[in-house]
Amino acid sequence: MKDYINSIYKNHSQFYKILLFVVTTLLIVFIFPKSGRFKYKNFEKGKLWQTENLYAPFNFAIKKSNAELDKEKALIESQTTHFFNKNEEVEAKVKFDYEQSFNTVFKDTLKNYNDLKTKGLSILNELYQYGILNEDLNLNEDDKVVILVDNVEKKTTKFSNLQKLGTIKIKIEKELQSTYLERYSNSLTTLFFDIIKSDLNYNKQLTENVLKEALDKISQNRGVVDKGTLIISKGEVVNDEKYQILTSLSKEYESQVWSKSNYNWIVLAYTVLVALALLMLLLFIRKYRLDVYKNNTKVTFIFFNILVIVLLTSLVVNYNSEYVYLVPIAILPLVLKAFFDARLGLFTHVITVLLLGSIVPNSYEYMFLQIIAGIVTILTISELYKRANLFISVGQITLVYIIAYFAFFVIHEASIDNLKWETFGLFVLCGLATLFVQPLIYIYEKLFGLVSDVSLLELSDTNSKLLKELSNKAPGTFHHSLNVANLAEASANEINANAMLVRVGALYHDIGKMKSPTYFTENQSSGLNSHDELSPKESAKIIINHVIDGIEIAKKNNLPDRVVDFIRTHHGTSQVYYFYMKEKANNEDVDINDFTYPGPKPFSKETAILMMCDSVEAASKSLKEPTSSKIDNFVENIINKQKDDGQFLNANITFKEIESIKKVLKRKLANIYHLRIEYPE
Repeated sequence: MKDYINSIYKNHSQFYKILLFVVTTLLIVFIFPKSGRFKYKNFEKGKLWQTENLYAPFNFAIKKSNAELDKEKALIESQTTHFFNKNEEVEAKVKFDYEQSFNTVFKDTLKNYNDLKTKGLSILNELYQYGILNEDLNLNEDDKVVILVDNVEKKTTKFSNLQKLGTIKIKIEKELQSTYLERYSNSLTTLFFDIIKSDLNYNKQLTENVLKEALDKISQNRGVVDKGTLIISKGEVVNDEKYQILTSLSKEYESQVWSKSNYNWIVLAYTVLVALALLMLLLFIRKYRLDVYKNNTKVTFIFFNILVIVLLTSLVVNYNSEYVYLVPIAILPLVLKAFFDARLGLFTHVITVLLLGSIVPNSYEYMFLQIIAGIVTILTISELYKRANLFISVGQITLVYIIAYFAFFVIHEASIDNLKWETFGLFVLCGLATLFVQPLIYIYEKLFGLVSDVSLLELSDTNSKLLKELSNKAPGTFHHSLNVANLAEASANEINANAMLVRVGALYHDIGKMKSPTYFTENQSSGLNSHDELSPKESAKIIINHVIDGIEIAKKNNLPDRVVDFIRTHHGTSQVYYFYMKEKANNEDVDINDFTYPGPKPFSKETAILMMCDSVEAASKSLKEPTSSKIDNFVENIINKQKDDGQFLNANITFKEIESIKKVLKRKLANIYHLRIEYPE
């Protein structure tokens, strides 16, 4: 049991990665839409069917196209019936008022009294035959109208037969025109306007309900394809009819009704795909970024970012897939490059895009655009801490999106007549959203304890609290660190290493000397050597301990691990050779381990650069009457000894890069000592 527990403890890091892998896979599958996907998704109208003959895998209905449905809806809307409620009491009241008012307006002694009264009553009957509207309605003259009395259908007619209050005067003039009663037209009109009231009210709710009922009866289908029926043959043109059948089959695959019976299979398939993709990423990290793989926080950080991008994209796809290009996926390689390197950032970006390709429409177009955008992101961003670089890179990413999308659109449509300009707006908004990477990097630094170039820039400030303390307690060490930082930065630029990181590492690599500054020669200004009172073994212990002390001080001041690595490795497993030889002169039986730094050896280009520059700069103080040849031999001897001792075996630095660093150091030291050409006498 004890051995089992010990085994678990020793392999807890591996167990954590397995758990992280499983949880991330399940979360991504949970986020993904669970519908089936038609494998021939990218068919186009008017193009040849390039794949094998396609037979109906099951019975399915042929869906009507949007144009067909719109046409049917327009027809029903044009034939809709409009309902009006009629109040019959109004007509009776108006006729009663007519009898009373007519006798007041026209005297019974009038010659044509009876004829005029009869004519007026006849006009009233015509006006109220179907009724008079109380409002102006924007209906067609031929629209069907049903008149209801007490919610019972009374009459059916056309809208043109309904009377409007504004046309009463015209109606009277028309009836009396060219008759002997024409001269009474104005008086009769005035009378009518005093007594006439509308008796029709438009029943909008009933009209809309009837229309909705008719629209709901529209069938979404226009036929059925039986299982096993040949849908389209290889090489056949996808015409309108074939296109609609293929679209119907595609929708049937993705319909909720069909996918429920296959839900478990779909989930299993998604799980396999996602697991494969994440496994490839883990294997890549394990093989090419072992330091990242060993750090569970960094692996968690990478998986967390993939999960966030998948979540955002899935939410947008579920809401409206037309906005899928609004998701700033280029943030992913930007963030990973800021904390790790370009190669890991690009590989992770490609894996994420491949995952998303299974849920977005036009997957090939989407993956092409996003992978190209990721490559441009990696190639254009060199120094993220410089704000101008980020804006330039975002502009280039946006431009690449627009150009690539335009090319795809022309390929699909063979013209630009129907170009969707709003998609270009989505790309611009996506570019603006990518600028959020700066505050996002700061948030990630606080959450995951990582360090980016932006933080390195802040740490390189020599006015920081820790560096000021170093300059006060150990001014010689501080000056030495500045010189090493300049040499290391120039060397890093020469071989395309991280110059900002190596400069910061150089500034802090000797902070452990603050604990016992006078035991280091660069701080001995009085001419007294504190080591004279100690044995060589005690002196060596103090010298070696400055590495351990430096790590403690760095941890206490919350310096990032990437900076602490420089403190830990800048002497590797080399020896304090001076005190070793001094002890050996007095005692032949000497344990060399007492005079050896604990290591580890440098394990990156940057830490290897610091070891070389630190050794060369420190030893250069012992040069007497330096010349070009002396400096050249001096640099060669120091770095070759480190190389022969195997100090660079764990670092990914080549012989060619080491030779380039030698040249930089020789040139820089020559400038420091102001060497001139020696002319013959």
